[in-house]
Amino acid sequence: MDYVLQPSDLLNVQIFQEENLRRDVRVSQEHSITLPLIGKVDLKGKSLRQAEDLIRELYDRDYLVNPQVNVVVTEYAKRTVNVIGSVNQPGAVLFPQEQGLTLLDAVARAGGFSRLANRAQVKLTRTNADGKTDTYIINANDLIQGNSSNSWQLLANDMIFVPERIL
Repeated sequence: MDYVLQPSDLLNVQIFQEENLRRDVRVSQEHSITLPLIGKVDLKGKSLRQAEDLIRELYDRDYLVNPQVNVVVTEYAKRTVNVIGSVNQPGAVLFPQEQGLTLLDAVARAGGFSRLANRAQVKLTRTNADGKTDTYIINANDLIQGNSSNSWQLLANDMIFVPERIL
């Protein structure tokens, strides 16, 4: 799965044998960057490779002959998921960019389930791009035992709530 560029990612853009066009640029909240000669480049929904292809195309169109473009993410935007409730270290868990994060990974990073955790009723709340909120009740015991086909890959800003068991 290719990493999709996000606002606040810092990119290093290089064009082979065009040292003066080399730039470090941060992706704006509108998902764009600005480069010499070609100006504003919209990177919304684009992977690193797609960004390279687009930049190559824009330089190739008017300014350079067959440019070799290389784009590298030098700093990823910080992203977190929140894990609250019956875990040993509730709070924000940093989202590793390259590999992604599953529900159980996030709970583990939050110190694991506490003794009183109700693992059968873990609540995942996710806000979609359109602002709509979806809530899922997940039986983490099924995940732990490998009885679920869904590992629940998390998205940045997801909220995980682990309730207490009623004794």
